[in-house]
Amino acid sequence: MDVLIYLIPASLFLGGIGLAAFFWALKNNQFDDPEGDRHRILSSDWDDEPKP
Repeated sequence: MDVLIYLIPASLFLGGIGLAAFFWALKNNQFDDPEGDRHRILSSDWDDEPKP
């Protein structure tokens, strides 16, 4: 049970880093690509063939 003294703060720290990275990505518009979405939806170029 003594290991929980180390694991709980470590998990909170890593979770905070992940949350900070997510908010950084939102702030810098990393998830905004309306042009790419528009072209991918209407394209008929299916990439199902294996590449040599």
